Amino acid sequence: MAIERTFSIIKPDATARNLTGAINAIIEKAGLRIVAQKRIQMTRGQAETFYAVHKARPFFGELVDFMISGPVVVQVLQGEGAIQKYRDVMGATDPAKAAEGTIRKAHAQSIGENSVHGSDAAETAAIEIAQFFSGNEIVG
Repeated sequence: MAIERTFSIIKPDATARNLTGAINAIIEKAGLRIVAQKRIQMTRGQAETFYAVHKARPFFGELVDFMISGPVVVQVLQGEGAIQKYRDVMGATDPAKAAEGTIRKAHAQSIGENSVHGSDAAETAAIEIAQFFSGNEIVG
């Protein structure tokens, strides 16, 4: 399996509950390396750009408002099959349907406040990483 990179966000609901370290521990236990990480306050413009794919959906405004409601931790994760591995570690979007041992089963409060985001494909990961990190910020 190829070494790849994926993008992660620890969302405002998780940072408000001081869960960055607990989530990072799950990520690292899964065999993923955190090769870039920073805590930021996402701007409305950043959130609207990031979630532009959902612009026509009725929940877009609420999603943007949520993502700018508090600090987030943006990350680049690296490892064998990192994209799928992180999606497995995150768990289902609905925490009630997430498997035991996943981030969302352990920490998500609801479908909306689901603690983390992860890229869904290599192309998406590249775009998402580039929105928040320059090449010299990623040290693997």
